[in-house]
Amino acid sequence: MTPPASGVILAGGASRRMGRDKAFLEFEGRPLIARIADQVRLVGREVIVAGGAEPDAARYAPFADRCVADVYPDVGTLGGIHAGLQVARHDLALVVACDMPFLNPDLLAWFVAVAEGWDLVVLKHEQGVEPLHAVYRKTCLPAIEATIRSGERCAFAFYDQIRVRFVAPAEIAHLDPALSSFRNLNTPEDWHAAVAQAPAPGKNGGPPAPYTGSRSLPA
Repeated sequence: MTPPASGVILAGGASRRMGRDKAFLEFEGRPLIARIADQVRLVGREVIVAGGAEPDAARYAPFADRCVADVYPDVGTLGGIHAGLQVARHDLALVVACDMPFLNPDLLAWFVAVAEGWDLVVLKHEQGVEPLHAVYRKTCLPAIEATIRSGERCAFAFYDQIRVRFVAPAEIAHLDPALSSFRNLNTPEDWHAAVAQAPAPGKNGGPPAPYTGSRSLPA
């Protein structure tokens, strides 16, 4: 049985390369964050949007149960993970970014299901790790806080302080062989390509393009 988990959507990025708020890009006729929230809600018992230092709660309200501001502003991804995890009602939190249009609810549920005995469940592949499609336990909070206070901004700098379940691509190949769930949108070109690969209404469409990048960079 899959344990209960909160869902946290990180939406506080600057979107500099995109040139506009990625959460509200139109995707299949709706804001992208609406699609993300729907997928997360299939697995999480609640949906929290971590919206950065000064989130526009009114904009996020239709898609989330709660919107929270970063306790530690201007520290990048770690600030959003910390803010969402801190207010989560459940011990486990499924954390994803607001720019991942091809999330797979079955894969999200798998990540939650294997979290027993671990503080963090995260994909590790040849390019690095994927901290923005991962399951965090509240036991991560002290390590995250200590990392932030030390001045470190890297989203995986605290991993040596916790119990990490690294997931290999082969383990999830039956659910997402191309790792499309981890694909994110950074530029207008990424967005247009994703829109072109989305299934048309009433059609299954083809599979999205394989994911070839990594989030494993300092935030």
